[in-house]
Amino acid sequence: MKFTAKVTVTNKLGLHLRAAAELVKVANKFKCSITIKSGIQMVNVKSLMGLMTLAASKGCKLEIITEGEDSKEAVEAIQKIFINRFNEKE
Repeated sequence: MKFTAKVTVTNKLGLHLRAAAELVKVANKFKCSITIKSGIQMVNVKSLMGLMTLAASKGCKLEIITEGEDSKEAVEAIQKIFINRFNEKE
């Protein structure tokens, strides 16, 4: 199955290295493919280098796309990370 969700980067520093590493850590718990789309650019969420190429700053709107057997759980977990601002205080 395929699931999608839209998220906005709301933490002060955007999708910086530590935040991207947190995304990769969570994404690798799932068997499905997980992609984030920014404009026309699409990257594998399981790739730290790929995420860093997004250069997603605060306010950037992204689309999460999951496909595979645990897609629903994966998209919910990734959304939660964005909602919680990567567990950063600001």
